[in-house]
Amino acid sequence: MKLPEPGLYRTTQPYPGKEAEIPADVLVFVGMSPNGGVPFVVRPGSNRSNRWYWGEPTIPLRALNWAEKLVSLPAEGFYTLPEDLGTEAGGRWLKNAIVQLGYNGEGRGILFVAEQHADEPRNVLVFSERGRLIDDRLLRRLQWAPILPVPSAQRP
Repeated sequence: MKLPEPGLYRTTQPYPGKEAEIPADVLVFVGMSPNGGVPFVVRPGSNRSNRWYWGEPTIPLRALNWAEKLVSLPAEGFYTLPEDLGTEAGGRWLKNAIVQLGYNGEGRGILFVAEQHADEPRNVLVFSERGRLIDDRLLRRLQWAPILPVPSAQRP
């Protein structure tokens, strides 16, 4: 049996012996200890800017049969839409629009469309805090948009 790669997953069944901490149908992160120890699984801790930050406690990943049933999810970040996407209000997001991919606590994809605010003096894109749930078929077809993250200490 092979351990899952580090990354985001949706559970399909509760973690044996830790059913309350990691139930079925939730978002988890599988990681490796920095010192090369046992892989771990952890639930989200907090969400800032449509991105999860991981909480405590981490649980050593020893249930390999359980790990085999995890559903791998694309990384949070920026993507482009592969097709036009209608909105509930009757509008639409256009094919190739830049979107931010995030997840809810159940591991379901949420898209946040990029907006350029006319009254914003800086040349920046803004992503809403309210997004749109998408199904797994669209989730798998998003195209990665390599937007360079620049730490504030390196900005002019």
